[in-house]
Amino acid sequence: MDSTQIISAFVTLFVVIDPVGLVPLFIALTRGMTPERQRRIGWRALAIAAVLMTLFGLAGEAILAGIGISLPAFRIAGGLLLFLTALDMLFERRTERREGQTKDDPARDDHDDPSVFPLATPLLAGPGALATMILLVNQNESAAHTAMIHMVMLVVLAIVAILFALAGPIARLLGRTGTMVVTRLFGMLLAALSIQFVIDGLKGSGLV
Repeated sequence: MDSTQIISAFVTLFVVIDPVGLVPLFIALTRGMTPERQRRIGWRALAIAAVLMTLFGLAGEAILAGIGISLPAFRIAGGLLLFLTALDMLFERRTERREGQTKDDPARDDHDDPSVFPLATPLLAGPGALATMILLVNQNESAAHTAMIHMVMLVVLAIVAILFALAGPIARLLGRTGTMVVTRLFGMLLAALSIQFVIDGLKGSGLV
């Protein structure tokens, strides 16, 4: 695998995962949490995303084909799930739930844990990222190519980890009002992104 392919794979995964764009979403989804819990959620989301993307890079097509799911259907499902999260962000339902929780009730706190959904999937390892892993790995069937694609994926996730670590100072800079504005703004953008996932899925299925 030459340097051009490595750069191409990095740029593709960077654009699809969008580490910079994920920071405000991470701030919005973890607003009101302690820095320690934010770190735990961030690392858990990254670990789950890495496992999912590795799994789909190695056996994505076989997994979907084996259970009779097409990539367009996968995109539509991800888009619908993401739209529900966007509605919560737009109408501040997540924040209301968090503020109604007591600090000494960990069971309720864990119930509103965004690490698996929507952070790990579909925001980090969403339909686009999983499909990209399948496509990049399938460009060349050699073991070296497959290993390099997964290394590039880990580098992009490492960049996400660095930006997540800076989320606290960024949130303090924005303040409560600024974070609420960002929450609603990115809730709208998430809603648009989710609709785009559905449209792409419909186009891929030939229905549009």
